[in-house]
Amino acid sequence: MLRLTEIKLPLDHSAEAIADAVKAKLGIQPKTIHIFRRATDARRRSAIHLIYTLDVETADEAALLARFASDPHVAPTPDMSYHHVTRAPAGAARPVVIGAGPCGLFAALTLAQMGFRPIIIERGRVVRERTKDTFALWRKSLLTPESNVQFGEGGAGTFSDGKLWSGIRDPAHLGRRVLEEFVRAGAPEEILVSSKPHIGTFRLVTVVESLRATIEALGGEYRFGTRVTDLVIGRTPTGARRIEALELNTGETLQARQVILAPGHSARDLFATLVARGVHVDPKPFSVGVRIEHPQSVIDRARFGGFAGHPMLGAADYKLVHHGANGRSTYSFCMCPGGTVVAATSEPGRVVTNGMSQYSRAERNANAGIVVGITPADFPAADANDPLAGIAFQRRLESAAYIAGGATYAAPAQRVGDFLAGRASTALGEVIPSYKPGVRPTDLAECLPDYVLAAIREALPVFARKIPGFDMPDAVLTGVETRTSSPLRITRGEDFQSLNTEGLYPAGEGAGYAGGILSAAIDGTRVAEAVARKSLLF
Repeated sequence: MLRLTEIKLPLDHSAEAIADAVKAKLGIQPKTIHIFRRATDARRRSAIHLIYTLDVETADEAALLARFASDPHVAPTPDMSYHHVTRAPAGAARPVVIGAGPCGLFAALTLAQMGFRPIIIERGRVVRERTKDTFALWRKSLLTPESNVQFGEGGAGTFSDGKLWSGIRDPAHLGRRVLEEFVRAGAPEEILVSSKPHIGTFRLVTVVESLRATIEALGGEYRFGTRVTDLVIGRTPTGARRIEALELNTGETLQARQVILAPGHSARDLFATLVARGVHVDPKPFSVGVRIEHPQSVIDRARFGGFAGHPMLGAADYKLVHHGANGRSTYSFCMCPGGTVVAATSEPGRVVTNGMSQYSRAERNANAGIVVGITPADFPAADANDPLAGIAFQRRLESAAYIAGGATYAAPAQRVGDFLAGRASTALGEVIPSYKPGVRPTDLAECLPDYVLAAIREALPVFARKIPGFDMPDAVLTGVETRTSSPLRITRGEDFQSLNTEGLYPAGEGAGYAGGILSAAIDGTRVAEAVARKSLLF
């Protein structure tokens, strides 16, 4: 098979146009054509094109490769199939996976497929019960601290846009393996073709359930409603630290010599336990800000012009960044076309926002985080050496947002026109905010640092030069967005083990090694492979 890249066709091309383009490129009629990837080139709104990557079967492929040796867009189709690194030896100890988000899920799946029968510890509930608890916060302001947007089967990615793309390097094609596992679990096959695949919340629920069934059928064991309260640290014969057991909220001491730590970015109590037990943890940069909402039609027109609404395009997205005069970078984060802003707190008395879309992306508003970079230098001087200082920083903003929203889990909101003018909002305009359980018009200066406000005020008009209408006065800002990534890194070495605690494998977004569903799933796969290789040495 040959892989052809950068095959450019008009948006409304005919069914025969792909074969014609291949024939024009190679000079021969192909035997078969498989669409590997389809992307949209919307840089010129008046001439939007589709860009294809095609796997093509032809006669005498060796001769074609020789003829196109200098053409970077004609090459052999790479082998992207996944091969497990080993099989579990007889009597292998059962590894433990902490967290059932994308990272923990794919770590457990990979281990189960190799015969290791992992034990999965998840503090939250199964995904359908968790969904009920999450909706109770959105509809009734009833928070369940152990079962919400952050905690429970599927992790924080379950209540998101379900984006399945990443900019990380992936020479082993593990991302492809993740997508194929999702499709086997019930995701639409379109995700294998789209350059920006997504699933959406409701479809993610059924995919997560299917993956759990596969893991259990292979001998894996889930323990829901189970939280790690302490770590038992011992010593190797050479005196090095090593994990020996986990203390659980059920009262059980679970023997564990290989533990994949994939708790997500909001397991603040567990992070404190790790620090207390001397596990090597460093503070790291993250970002904070707000969610912005526009009518999706405004974004569609700005990005697609007269092609807005075309069925091949769907709801438009965007990615924006601005480097401000105060040295701060402001950028869009987790953009959700045709989605909603959701309540994402996991702690009482705090307000956190996030974005979510269904697979259809058919809601009236577009939303995205507009966030500003934070570094450990922004923490109080007294916290300079505290790896948990970022958590304290987040909590201060989240508590202030709770108070500014009226102390009812409503969120503070402000019209963009008022925000740019530096005045509080007393009412909202034509853009109806989607956040549930509701918003309270106010001044976001009550819950965000001055340098964050200044950076966003400078950035919004700049973004409007790229997307006309972005700074429309009635667009809505809802605060606060604080859980963009983990505020710390549980540092690990090249063997994926903690720098100072043998047998403990930090992984995924919570450990500071991923950002989003796909990169977290890839990291979970890589760490599971490291655990499997290490098990052969015991």
